[in-house]
Order: sequence, then structure tokens, then C-alpha cells
Amino acid sequence: MAYAPRSNAPRSGEGGEGGDRRRGRRRDENRDARQDREQDEFKDKLVTINRVAKVVKGGRRFSFAALVVVGDEKGRVGWGAGKAREVPEAIRKATERAKRGLIRVPMREGRTLHHDVIGEFGAGRVILRAAPAGTGIIAGGPMRAVFEVLGMGDVVAKCTGTTNPHNMVKATFAGLARCTSPRAVAARRGKKVADLLPNPPRGGAEPATEAAGV
Repeated sequence: MAYAPRSNAPRSGEGGEGGDRRRGRRRDENRDARQDREQDEFKDKLVTINRVAKVVKGGRRFSFAALVVVGDEKGRVGWGAGKAREVPEAIRKATERAKRGLIRVPMREGRTLHHDVIGEFGAGRVILRAAPAGTGIIAGGPMRAVFEVLGMGDVVAKCTGTTNPHNMVKATFAGLARCTSPRAVAARRGKKVADLLPNPPRGGAEPATEAAGV
């Protein structure tokens, strides 16, 4: 019996090398579109960047450490730190880590905290206080960056511990993580919001920006 020679041509339904290239281009386009959407959604701020020199044989080797905060200005915020030999690469690493560790902070009327809170981390200690409309952001540099990307418009913050930017940012996040909303407290206690607040918000419901806990 004679056998037909095996052909290397692509089978029916397979695109061969041309199909692989088209699929690769589609994947690249989808990834670029996803990255563009993330860049439009999130706002990032560089808090501080530190240059570190390592003494090696033949001279000194420099590297950079960046601290970045990222937020969508709608109640979500995160921080990240990155190290690299170049500044742009360190900032990129810090931004990616910040996006992976986002937390949601409930806000009253979408502009301020529901209650005062104290945040501590290591030697860092900060006091965060709710403020009336029109107050603005009264806070130091690292804390101000956190509130700006968070989208909080009225807040008063004071640092009573170390002024190290890393500890200040971590203490601020520790305080924000302890914030809660009347809706979350009422749900946890099995009551209504009106039972907890003497003067509930107009309309009988909290704004959509008030998430049910972090």
C-alpha cells in the first residue's frame, strides 16, 4: 500500500504562522487597551524618591527607591514602594505594587471622613479628623498626596510621630483602614442607620460613595 507524503501545510481551521501573528497582535492590542484604561482610571503621585549608594570594588553603585500612592479619586487608594537602578523603573514598580494593594475608604457625602481616627505604624502616628465642607485638605506632604488621590476634599490631619515619609504613609493607611460608615455599623449590629444617627442624611440613604466597610 502506498502512503501519501505528509504535508506540512496547516490543517483546516489553523492559521499557521500568519494566524499566530494575528493572535499575538490581538493580545498586544488588548493589553495596551487595558493599560490605557487603568491609566485613565487611576491617578498616581510620587511621594518621595531616595538614592542609595553601594560601595563596591571600583567605585560606587547607585540605585533608587521610590514611594508612590495611587487612587481613583472615588474612594480607592493604595501605596507601593519600588527599587531599581533607574528612576523610571523604580516608579513603575512602585505604581504596580500600589495598584495591587488598593483599599476602599468610606466617605461621608463623598468628601470627608465619617469620624475621627488615629493611625499608627512603627514610630509614625497621625490623627485624621473629619471637617466641614469648604475646609479643604489640611495635611502634610505625604498625607496630602494620599488624600488627593483618594478624592477626599475636606480633612484635617496632623502628624505627631516621626516625619519619615514611609512611616507617615503607612500610619495614614492604618488609620484609613479603621474608618467605617454608619451603614456598615448598622449592618453589623442588626439595626437601621436611623437608629444610630440622630440626624440621618437627607433622602433616607447614604451616598453611593459610602462603601460598606473596607
